[in-house]
Amino acid sequence: MALPVFDLHCDTADRLAWQSLPADLRASCGSDFYGPGDEGDPAGCRDLASNRGHVSLEKIGAVAWAQCFACFMPDQLSPTDAVRFCDHVMGYLRAQVAANEGRVALAGRADRIRGVLAGGRVAAVLTLENARLFAADLGLVERLAGEGLLMASLSWNAAGPLASGHDTHGHLTSLGVSALAEMERAGVVLDVSHLNDECFDDVVARSGRPFVASHSNARAVCGHPRNLTDRQFLQIRERGGVVGLNYCRGFIVEGCWDQDPARVTFEDVAAHVEHWLDLGGEDVVALGGDYDGSDVPAFLDGADTMPAFQGLLVERFGETVAAKLCGENALAFFERAAHGA
Repeated sequence: MALPVFDLHCDTADRLAWQSLPADLRASCGSDFYGPGDEGDPAGCRDLASNRGHVSLEKIGAVAWAQCFACFMPDQLSPTDAVRFCDHVMGYLRAQVAANEGRVALAGRADRIRGVLAGGRVAAVLTLENARLFAADLGLVERLAGEGLLMASLSWNAAGPLASGHDTHGHLTSLGVSALAEMERAGVVLDVSHLNDECFDDVVARSGRPFVASHSNARAVCGHPRNLTDRQFLQIRERGGVVGLNYCRGFIVEGCWDQDPARVTFEDVAAHVEHWLDLGGEDVVALGGDYDGSDVPAFLDGADTMPAFQGLLVERFGETVAAKLCGENALAFFERAAHGA
């Protein structure tokens, strides 16, 4: 029987909603389709129930599964355009959930996730990646929190109005500092994945609540700057946060961007988990697959590979650690966050 899953990041909401975006927003983003190959099968990447991407209700199957569905806002969007973009993507996801209400439900609040799973439905958790829309109006933090937003990151790869990603060396902006404070006040968890090292240090200095890295690996194992240093991992651990294992091949094995998907193996993924366990991270490690937003290893190519992956995790790390990694740590974190802990 498969272990329950709580995955901290996927880009599936963008992929499904992309074709129906207003034309000017698609033009600003520079693409009429989100995922590779979607242009050849437009109808195959619109429905949450069944699609050609990594995450669908069909591929999740009977596994008890909580999924953070990120609304990812590209760096090309102005804050004002990002508001419209977010409203469209979130609206599309809500419509898809409503169309499949027997199989999936919006969690809305962290303390509802466990109940949704117990009822046999997938728990859809709303998150933001690159929340540059907050620069248009900080009041959006409270509004979106009231609509069920549980987590948000402040940047993607480039310098933005709130913070900077790993392509640059900027710090949190004054508006970013205000956004962080407003998120903590409203109970929206900060996601530090994509922040550069300078902004990470700013967060440590200025935050008062636990935070997470939703989809980042160990830099000691793979030296890409999108991954966490040991010091960063330990700071997240000390704050009571969690770190989601990213399936992107280039963040698992250095330089594996255009390589054969079969080249990256379970042993390569396990090396990141083992390193974090050596750092005392048994209650910190989680899943953050980056599904529908990255090129993944062949053995992790879609949600339907999860039972086999879990079998490998149990064999290597034992059922207790595997259960924590796959779902228990992330669920416990969000339940703590819901009570201000």
